[in-house]
Amino acid sequence: MTSMAAMRSFRRDPSVTARELPEGTVRRILGIARPYRRELSFFLALVVGSSLIGVITPLLAGNIVNRIASLEGTAGDIVRIALFIAALAVVDAVISLATRWYSARIGEGVIYDLRSRVFDHVQRLPVAFFTRTQTGALVSRLNNDVIGAQQAFTSTLSGVVSNVIGLVLTAGVMLTLSWQITLLSLVLVPLFVLPARRIGRRLQDITRESYGLNASMNASMTERFNVAGALLVKLFGRPSAEAASFSDRAARVRDIGILSAMYGRFFFTALTLVAALATALVYGLGGWLAFTGSLSPGAVVALALLLSRLYGPLTALANVRVDVMSAMVSFDRVFEVLDLEPMIAEAPDAVPVPVDDRSIEFDTVSFSYPSASAVSLPSLEEVSLPEHGGPVDVLHDISFRVEPGQLVALVGHSGAGKSTIANLVPRLYDVTGGAVRVGGIDVRAATLDSLRDVIGVVSQDAHLFHDSIRANLLYARPEATEEQLWAALEGARIAALVRSLPEGMDTVVGDRGYRMSGGEKQRLAIARVLLKAPGIVILDEATAHLDSESEVAVQHALDAALSGRTSLVIAHRLSTIRSADQILVIDNGRVAESGTHEELLALGQRYAHLYRTQFADGERRTVEVA
Repeated sequence: MTSMAAMRSFRRDPSVTARELPEGTVRRILGIARPYRRELSFFLALVVGSSLIGVITPLLAGNIVNRIASLEGTAGDIVRIALFIAALAVVDAVISLATRWYSARIGEGVIYDLRSRVFDHVQRLPVAFFTRTQTGALVSRLNNDVIGAQQAFTSTLSGVVSNVIGLVLTAGVMLTLSWQITLLSLVLVPLFVLPARRIGRRLQDITRESYGLNASMNASMTERFNVAGALLVKLFGRPSAEAASFSDRAARVRDIGILSAMYGRFFFTALTLVAALATALVYGLGGWLAFTGSLSPGAVVALALLLSRLYGPLTALANVRVDVMSAMVSFDRVFEVLDLEPMIAEAPDAVPVPVDDRSIEFDTVSFSYPSASAVSLPSLEEVSLPEHGGPVDVLHDISFRVEPGQLVALVGHSGAGKSTIANLVPRLYDVTGGAVRVGGIDVRAATLDSLRDVIGVVSQDAHLFHDSIRANLLYARPEATEEQLWAALEGARIAALVRSLPEGMDTVVGDRGYRMSGGEKQRLAIARVLLKAPGIVILDEATAHLDSESEVAVQHALDAALSGRTSLVIAHRLSTIRSADQILVIDNGRVAESGTHEELLALGQRYAHLYRTQFADGERRTVEVA
């Protein structure tokens, strides 16, 4: 191992050796390696071959020196040995290239396998996982930890194997040549290793601090560089304060970089100095033994050449436990994510939702949000506080039925449980009591694909990918034609705007759609659902971001688009719910009242109060615009 690799080894945090790995971690790692067992076998054979060449070459060089010194044999013999050394060099170069290819093949293959598995697994985790998890920490698992796991099969494995084989062969050959010089050379090892370990501890501290500062800077940049963060900084007049805060952390990273560079240079200098002293010792003591006839000149040269292959492996193996455990911990952190069980799983005997029945039924439904331990990992949360008590029910005995083609509206104060009810229909969460049925089938017994196909959702905060309008629409229906795309835009009353844009449907909407206004984003989201053409539509305050004029236009589009479809609408504006077949007033997780708009006004209770406090002004504004 080179001195650079040795220094990296000393940078590793030794605290990982104190971490207790779950039982079976090694077996799972071997399972990851199983598809690459043939490549690993070739890789290890090449590493062994390279180590053998590294020992044979100094011995051949010593043989040449002996022949020259004693004038034994012929010049042709020396030339043949030299050619053999050259041939070994060529073979070693080829082995080096082959080793690098196998290393890259195995390493990149492991990265591909792990990243694909983690990404696919994370996509199947419940929404509750994403509401608690810090995005940056999760992305780090797919990048840093996966790469750390990959290094177990490349740098760590090859390093340990080559260092062990190289050290055993080198030390064995040196002992056969001169046990006195070998032992004296080993005496110098503590003069380097012991100070290096002290330097290593300091390097570990500053490296850990550097990682923390870099992570903090990355998090700060991620939050401030998106549109919402940048807008907040400007609105509160904080650019100078943000720049100063970032500058302080960047300055500390700069200082750490300088300190780390000096420690690294000291490391290299110390290793070079010890190697030079050892070489001087070999030539001094070896020369004296050669003059006394106890050692041949060629042996002295061979010892000096072999010495350079002795200190690197010794230094690296001094910290091998930390290297191995660092790789194991990276694997364990990846396995932590893979071991999170998706709470929403398809039943083995799941059946598709019937095509001819688009009813929704809630049968004495109770629901409580899952605990953090069931859906997330403390290591993926920036702030993870201990939980007190068990999950608390947020819905209590909810029962109602939406017949095919009906529009049912949910109203109530913020936090009453309206969105929670809506989230149970597409099975973003599972009920804790009772049953939710779509088409007469319990959603837990339905295939997830059929459930997703039949339900379309427009949420209050519509999300658009940083891509073109066309790509965002095609996300709902990849095979849609140009005519179908424009029909969806016409239905959402936004086709005229799209046609007026210089790039038309190929216009990029920006990060989270921030190049569009709130109303434009919402209408594009509605167009996306219209393109999907589901049998059931859920609108979660879908007109909340629209001005009154846009709301009227979209409301007309929704009236036509929802005709004949089962609709569940959450709204805080009267215009969205006036034509509802049934209105459910949700209060503290219960259905407090139900009926039509006129019936509930006549009752003069909760809905009437909501009408006076929330809906009446909105109705007057909408009527004026209309």
